[in-house]
Amino acid sequence: MDVNSNFRGDKREPFLESIKCWRNSCGEEAWDGVEAIARLVEACRAKGLPILYTTGDKRADNGDAGSWAWKNRRNGEAPRVPVSNRDGNDVVDEIAPGPRDVVIRKLKPLGFEGTPLASFLTLLGADSVLVTGTTTSGCVRATVLDAFSLNHRIFVVEEGCFDRSQASHAINLRDMHAKYADVVPLEETPGFIEGLPEGLFELPSGTGMQAPGLAAE
Repeated sequence: MDVNSNFRGDKREPFLESIKCWRNSCGEEAWDGVEAIARLVEACRAKGLPILYTTGDKRADNGDAGSWAWKNRRNGEAPRVPVSNRDGNDVVDEIAPGPRDVVIRKLKPLGFEGTPLASFLTLLGADSVLVTGTTTSGCVRATVLDAFSLNHRIFVVEEGCFDRSQASHAINLRDMHAKYADVVPLEETPGFIEGLPEGLFELPSGTGMQAPGLAAE
């Protein structure tokens, strides 16, 4: 979920410094989370599991901001990063989408509402989802609730999620584990993935495709 420059920033630095340029940044917590997600991406690709990314979308004139426009007074800002000149919605390089992966663009926290995410899961024949990303209390929780409502089995990797505050992260993980998902530790997850049967999914070949994250996900 939304592991992009907007939520991580372009260099490892404390939260209060990072938000000066990247208003949604989670600071150093995000960098730790990306390291965990990179392990899972590697394990999923090795097993041939589908990987679906979500990230934000935004018109240049902010005309599709909707409720963000009144809730967040900084919504109209562009990140002040003259050196990198990076699109804040680009997925970070360490886990950049590959040619066989799917990138879902969205305008709100929910990964399902107003996107083709549910239809891709149907096409793949997936009945379970492994969720990581940011923020734990925002996009992750909202998408977990949607997946639960669609009767998917949900696993949330604790170290693969992050938030602006450790309290929000911990409280929402506890709540999701109690009601909607199984919150699992990172150390158990690659082994679980490795133990799955081979050939569970028929993925696109990716032949002739440019990696989605390099176009400009």
